[in-house]
Amino acid sequence: MGESCQILAENHPFLQHNEGESTVVNYEKIIEILNDNMVLASGCTEPGAIALTAAAAAEQLGETVETLQVIASGNIIKNAYSAGIPGTGLTGIEYAAALGALVAQPEKQLEVIVGITDEQLSIAKEMVAAKKVTLDLNKSPEKLYIEVIAKSANHCAKAIVAKAHTNLCYVEKDGEVVLDKRGPAAEAGAKSYNVQEELSVAKIYEFATTVDVEELKIIQQSVEVNSAIAAEGMLNDYGLMVGKSMEKEIKSGIRAYDAINYSMMIAAAAADARMAGAPFSVVTNSGSGNQGIASSVPSIAIAEYMGKNREELLRAVAISSLMAIYIKTQFGKLSAFCGATVAAAGTAAAITYMMGGGVKEMEYSVFNMIGNVTGMCCDGAKPDCALKIATCVNAAWQAALLAMKGIRVQSNEGIVDEDVDQTIRNFCVLGNEGSVELDRLMLDIMLEKANRC
Repeated sequence: MGESCQILAENHPFLQHNEGESTVVNYEKIIEILNDNMVLASGCTEPGAIALTAAAAAEQLGETVETLQVIASGNIIKNAYSAGIPGTGLTGIEYAAALGALVAQPEKQLEVIVGITDEQLSIAKEMVAAKKVTLDLNKSPEKLYIEVIAKSANHCAKAIVAKAHTNLCYVEKDGEVVLDKRGPAAEAGAKSYNVQEELSVAKIYEFATTVDVEELKIIQQSVEVNSAIAAEGMLNDYGLMVGKSMEKEIKSGIRAYDAINYSMMIAAAAADARMAGAPFSVVTNSGSGNQGIASSVPSIAIAEYMGKNREELLRAVAISSLMAIYIKTQFGKLSAFCGATVAAAGTAAAITYMMGGGVKEMEYSVFNMIGNVTGMCCDGAKPDCALKIATCVNAAWQAALLAMKGIRVQSNEGIVDEDVDQTIRNFCVLGNEGSVELDRLMLDIMLEKANRC
């Protein structure tokens, strides 16, 4: 490539090979990474984060909230635009903010709207109908930014969540600062580890196959919680009913009853329920509920189908969950590209483990995934996410089965490199550097459509 065509400098961190990288595993740090990046949430995480921000602002008022102004980044607006709010039958940013403000309990984090009353729901509907909740676009480059200004008869308060869905970094009341955790110093002091130093594909394999599974408490919780919403999605009609439709196709003989279709069906059913606002929590991954589903439920379903024991199940879900975290921390919490592709790379790796593969097969499966589904766009959190998750689970199987035969996408093809961790970095360049214009175009289309309605 000529110099005039090179966008990224040669010393760009995403393009640096780590030859001779240590594979020494720090078990304590990796467990901390799991616990920090997998948390319980009710409903889609973007509406949940909006509700949290509104709750933090309204809490300061000490009296009935009268108006709310939400100022959010394009990625937040895109992802919260059509997402269902659990237990309400409602969708959208304004309702999430109104409900969060009425509850006014920010300590509940992403579970703020769990247990809302009929009265609160009625008041929220009245507020939105009366246009007492407004929405504005924050045009700063920060992809994850939510600011809520809440006003009552006698007070005005503001709260900001930024960079992470539960990172409440600023609160003020009547112009007086109550909390301020913004800035590099606060961010740097938040974690005692660097994910990219602690994880690599080889380290993930080593950790997941050797750790004492009794240490994997959050993995066990994700198995239990995310299995429950998958079961709900199979029992009742939600969204596009991708999972239930597949079940009918299997029963009618159109589809085979095999591990591939079973795992696609169960994962899609979980997303069907979540995106339609089923009153069930999920254990998220890297701030995303759908990624939490996509990085756990397929592996759970496959382990069930294959008759794996509890230990094998937990190790498989640890592989898929850690792989998603490893990629997502480079990829960005919010991107123009679909997080299901990230999670499915973890599923592919977990499948190779459950089929008896080692680190080589796991690496090959990641090469094959990145060579296949890279570029699937994210046009918001909504019912058709179930379709994308099913597609990516199918791709994960294809990637894993080829890997088990010793077949991989070669390093002279596209963005795939000879080194698997470098291949992941190449993929993440697209998720970061390539997202800005695509995000802008998608948001413009969505807002223009809304203005026509």
